Amino acid sequence: MPRDFVDFPRFCGIPARYLTVPPVKFRHDSRPCSKVIPMQPSRDLDGLVAIMAALRDPQTGCPWDIVQDFASIRHYTIEEAYEVADAIERSDFVALREELGDLILQPVYHAQMAAEAGLFDIADVIETVTQKLIRRHPHVFGTNREADAEAAQGRWEAIKAEERRKKAENQGPDAPLPSLLDDVPAPLPALARAQKLTKRAASIGFDWPDIPAVIAKVREEFDEVQAAETQEEKQEEVGDLLFAVANLARKLGVDPEAALRDANLKFTRRFHYVESRCREDSVAPAEAGLDRLDGYWNEIRAKDKKRD
Repeated sequence: MPRDFVDFPRFCGIPARYLTVPPVKFRHDSRPCSKVIPMQPSRDLDGLVAIMAALRDPQTGCPWDIVQDFASIRHYTIEEAYEVADAIERSDFVALREELGDLILQPVYHAQMAAEAGLFDIADVIETVTQKLIRRHPHVFGTNREADAEAAQGRWEAIKAEERRKKAENQGPDAPLPSLLDDVPAPLPALARAQKLTKRAASIGFDWPDIPAVIAKVREEFDEVQAAETQEEKQEEVGDLLFAVANLARKLGVDPEAALRDANLKFTRRFHYVESRCREDSVAPAEAGLDRLDGYWNEIRAKDKKRD
């Protein structure tokens, strides 16, 4: 008997207009199967959910999509977020439209797998985030009105702290004692996580008193890098130095991840200039020599300073 496709989409929360037609036989396969109504591009979330359900269908779906699980696609979720950030940094709004679509696909994909396992579906995901937004913005959806963004941010952090406290209570008396740092995601890029960890610690007063104190700490860590002898010591001390720099960035109101990305872009642009100057002078970069390469590099640095 062919699979009954009516129950499957209904289980996944797919609207009736996406249900399939009765079984037919395809010319290349003698087994009876259901012919899915051809999907059309859609401007609503239901269409995307339906396509994802069809891709995951165990009988007629895509073989690659069918075998994926939460762990196997998690890195795609991170990659798509970076591609969105890249489009924004390049001010490429045509690419941004496409990359945002790829990013939206990720929660739909995860929710589809969760629905198949009877855990939750995309509607539960949307309900959860809308509840959170309403709860964390009483100055918009309630009676508390903040006069400025700083006051609103303070209330946001207080509400998040209360949510963490309640989450710990719900875990029961045998659960490990909660930490202020528990929900800082471990997979975050290291600089971003360092910033969040120090920000969370600073919320209870565990922080450097001022910027000069952090700069002194950075210098101390730099001295320890210079004094390190073994490879293990060097790795540890460089890590401490980077952590201190991330802390300094936080105190300066600078996003360390964004700052390093900008530095990477600047280096890339300047190195492209060096390569182009090598081509103009008919010399291979690997054969140009450090003095000539430095000369080209100083040219673009000087041009950048004039533009500034």
